[in-house]
Amino acid sequence: MKLTVHLGENSYPIYIENHILDHAASYIAETFSGRRVMIISDDQVYPLYGSRLKAQLEKHYECFHLVLPHGEATKSFQNLPVLYGAMLDAGISRSDLVIALGGGVIGDLAGFAAASYLRGVRLIQIPTSLLAQVDSSVGGKVAVDLPQGKNLAGAFYQPSLVLIDPTVLDTLAPHFVSDGMGEVIKYGCIKDAELFELLRSHRSFADLQPELPSVIARCVDIKRQVVEADQFDTGERMLLNFGHTLAHAIEQYHNYQKESHGEAVSIGMYQICRLAEEKGLTREGTAEKILEVLNIYGLAHSCGLPLADLLGAMSRDKKNLHGSLNLILLDEIGKSRIYPTSTGFFPLERTI
Repeated sequence: MKLTVHLGENSYPIYIENHILDHAASYIAETFSGRRVMIISDDQVYPLYGSRLKAQLEKHYECFHLVLPHGEATKSFQNLPVLYGAMLDAGISRSDLVIALGGGVIGDLAGFAAASYLRGVRLIQIPTSLLAQVDSSVGGKVAVDLPQGKNLAGAFYQPSLVLIDPTVLDTLAPHFVSDGMGEVIKYGCIKDAELFELLRSHRSFADLQPELPSVIARCVDIKRQVVEADQFDTGERMLLNFGHTLAHAIEQYHNYQKESHGEAVSIGMYQICRLAEEKGLTREGTAEKILEVLNIYGLAHSCGLPLADLLGAMSRDKKNLHGSLNLILLDEIGKSRIYPTSTGFFPLERTI
């Protein structure tokens, strides 16, 4: 399946196909005719797929690679010089290419390096986690974390191509499958009630797996439409951050060492719906439906933290515009909106 993100001169194709990684070089050759390629990956993904990809590319290009430790801690400002140094040593110029081969951490980090090295070199995303396939590899958000919060240094930098191979998910540990399902459920919540009901109708991820390519395509297509309408995240694109205000605060509280991003998003979606229902802002019973789906896919709905302990991180949320915290709330499953408020929305005595 081919989708296209229409952004004028920054438009690019997305291909979703089982086993596409086995012939990735032919797709890359259609969009890149330069000389050198730098593959950036991590120590879990590269042993599985990196050598295979590099062997294909070496038939067409001078090919180099950099393997980084896996995990959120790698996505730090301090690691950027490592990437810049590797690209300099390889002689990567502005006419060359960076390929991000990995999950969301590698996609964000390699993307930010590509955006800022020599004021920008071409970028291709090959996401290998469910979360990256349905969300972070599409739309051009690239970033690194700062000690004060997640993704606080970043840019909008669209890739030239995204290649999504659902079969690589077969090597994911169950923990990372659940992590990605948090974002899949989010898309059903904000824009697609039919997708939500499809997820709700299955018993587990294994039960859903035969339909996975079409599920991924539905999520990507929703993101494509939202990004086309709001490339720079000042309006409708903020809907994609449903659950994320609480999620980023939870992640930061534990220094990214406990809940994964998708787990934190799951907690954030359920808890924000509970609060909104109590205020009469979301249809009653919506949180209970979300809880039902979270349970099907083995995702958490609470973390035992007082909201007072999360206040500082929430106040630095990137959705703060003009002194207002823009929360994403649901009217009901499949219908979402931006709700301008402040951190006063949250009852600080509450434990979530």
